[in-house]
Amino acid sequence: MVVKSKRCDPATVSISPNHHASFSRPPRSDLSSIMKRVRRASSPSNERPNGSASPSSLPALSLSILGVEPLDEFIKEVADFVHHMIMTRGQEIPNAKVEVEAKIGVLRERSSGQRLSLPVLVETILAPGFSEVRFESNMSVHQHRHFNTLLNNLKTNPPLSHSPIDYSHLYLVDTFYPSENSEKVRVTRDEKTGTVLETMRKVRLGDLNIYSPKREADWRISVNLEIPTPHPLGATSHSRRKDRLSYSHEEFKIDLTQVTSTMSANAPPQILHELEIEIARPDLLMATALKRNEASASEHERSAFDELIRAFVNNARILVRNANDGWQ
Repeated sequence: MVVKSKRCDPATVSISPNHHASFSRPPRSDLSSIMKRVRRASSPSNERPNGSASPSSLPALSLSILGVEPLDEFIKEVADFVHHMIMTRGQEIPNAKVEVEAKIGVLRERSSGQRLSLPVLVETILAPGFSEVRFESNMSVHQHRHFNTLLNNLKTNPPLSHSPIDYSHLYLVDTFYPSENSEKVRVTRDEKTGTVLETMRKVRLGDLNIYSPKREADWRISVNLEIPTPHPLGATSHSRRKDRLSYSHEEFKIDLTQVTSTMSANAPPQILHELEIEIARPDLLMATALKRNEASASEHERSAFDELIRAFVNNARILVRNANDGWQ
């Protein structure tokens, strides 16, 4: 028996006043007091020799002995990986779009099927060549409903100083056709009108698996090429229906999708529930990647790519850290 999840539009979800605890920002008064303390600490009249500060208060501290904050190795590793994929293979095919997405799921051992267990305490990037695991992006109906509610609440009751979230509910049908290459051609239509929205084939460039031992879920970053193709002829190999709730925030798109796959007329349909976030503008991604190591570019232009990846990673982390049980 197949169970479909009940999904809600943002306007139909009740809001709990305490729902956004993990997304909240410091009160303005706290920020103000912090800035005042920094100004007082930097003022010459308030400077004290080492060891003469009050034992009950912490003076303003430098970011480091050099006065700068070291690069976050996690963010840099992701940025280097994505940048390498884009610059070495992202320009191979004219008119191809680079897709960078993160899917929420669980890493499982291939041998046992159990969730991966490693002797680490915090989230860890696995080496791309590590083949002892598989990534499973399907979540339970309960988990799907949980994220539906969380994202709807962010849409209808955003935190203070929060950029607006746009929302759309899409009903799509994908049909797949064999091609001369190993990748199938995908034709996407609007289910209601039958209009063809996209015809393309997807080439996977690489994946990074991230293991999160403190959380109920792990995640995977994928870099792909989406190549426009003419509408194929002949019979389809299979199809899938996508009931998608799509949330757009700044440069990112979060898709919560119920996928119904049909492999053949006699086979029962398979229902999956998936959550992913992707960088919304491939042209911006490519433009910032090209400027990253350009000596003639300004510091702002050179750092834009890493800043885009930093925000992308932080959004994926927020989703993972708000996952509840229902994955294992």
